[in-house]
Amino acid sequence: MTTAAVALRYRFHAARVAATRRVGASLVRVTFHGADLADFAGGGRDQSVSLFLPHPGQPAPVVPVEAGEDWYAAWRALDPQVRAVMRSYTIRAQRPERAEVDIDFVRHGDTGPATRWAGRARPGDPVLLLGPAVADERSVRFQPPTGTDAVLLVADETALPAVGGILDWLPAGTPARAFVEVPAAGDIQPLATGARAEVTWLVRGATAPGGALLADTLRAARLPGASPYAWIAGESAMVRAARRHLVGERGLDRARVTFAGYWRRGASEEDLRAEAETA
Repeated sequence: MTTAAVALRYRFHAARVAATRRVGASLVRVTFHGADLADFAGGGRDQSVSLFLPHPGQPAPVVPVEAGEDWYAAWRALDPQVRAVMRSYTIRAQRPERAEVDIDFVRHGDTGPATRWAGRARPGDPVLLLGPAVADERSVRFQPPTGTDAVLLVADETALPAVGGILDWLPAGTPARAFVEVPAAGDIQPLATGARAEVTWLVRGATAPGGALLADTLRAARLPGASPYAWIAGESAMVRAARRHLVGERGLDRARVTFAGYWRRGASEEDLRAEAETA
């Protein structure tokens, strides 16, 4: 498969599915392998990538070749029924010595092309990952400022892989608290870390995602440290409510709160991308 350079610091990395396994009631972990991934210069933590998937019946994902800095416009110009499906994901783990990366997918039936693909993925299935070719932290959002003495993580299941990556990365002994909302008790999983971390799991059950469960739990919670750094990610309404509480009610400095709406209930990634382009 031909790969194309993208700008100066990012490129397409060709890969194939090496293995899949369940890591919870709602998550499946897909391990990707390919010679290109030996050069994937991920920064750990919440390293994001764009994943390109083929449509059913296609032998490989279709992307622009040698599109350079204009790759996105060139991709948009392709027939939507032909161009690869593009979705944003967090790298859960990276093993450059084995040319492998892991991505965890939230499975919620056949409601979208990526979740359908993840449910049917088999060894050998081809994909492309758009990610860093050189050390670059612009696609890593978790950036504790100087003076941070503790870490607070607030996430739903879509940001659980990032929570795991952050806990993997934290220096040994770092005080940390994590609040993670998941659909079912079967989604609770061990999260290895050298940090001095306390993880609180919130099972929402039949309650719709994006509600007040996380924000309400934070209101009654003890925050770690005297100068904590907070990282919030997941459904957009939840992220806004948690950030509003931490900044408006707890008085955290805005510069010490990183937030990312990974998704919005009722909207596809195409919808959100179109809104951003219009804005």
